[in-house]
Amino acid sequence: MLQLGSHAPDFSLPDADMEMFKLSKLRGKNVVLYFYPKDDTPGCTLEAIEFSDLEDEFIKANALVVGVSKDDCISHAAFRDKHGLAVSLLADSEGKICEKYGVWQEKEKDGIRKMGIVRSTFVIDSTGTLRQMQYGVVAKGHAAEILNFVKTL
Repeated sequence: MLQLGSHAPDFSLPDADMEMFKLSKLRGKNVVLYFYPKDDTPGCTLEAIEFSDLEDEFIKANALVVGVSKDDCISHAAFRDKHGLAVSLLADSEGKICEKYGVWQEKEKDGIRKMGIVRSTFVIDSTGTLRQMQYGVVAKGHAAEILNFVKTL
């Protein structure tokens, strides 16, 4: 189980352009790592747009915002292009990183239980240390809340 103050688990995943992204290469920058259930669904679109709209503010705070779901690179590229997203989107098709970060959990919808990604956000500081972990977040307004926290780092 992840603990605040511990090092964030490193990983490499392909982005929407099929370029490899490696978390540890971002030492020296703050990273907002958010996990979301599915490309181009209402809550996920709202969250990605809100993070994208605040891109300049995150850059001023020395932070990069990265979204992760189990969708593939092609789906991510279509999602990014359709909505003009500025955030990097990573494909965890096998769900290994979702499991490392504890976001792959049993969920219940309409009385049916199934496994899925719980919308979650992790703030990792410039040394690679986990500074904030939120599970089960509400998409609306979340990006601004996270930005306010990142500005304190």
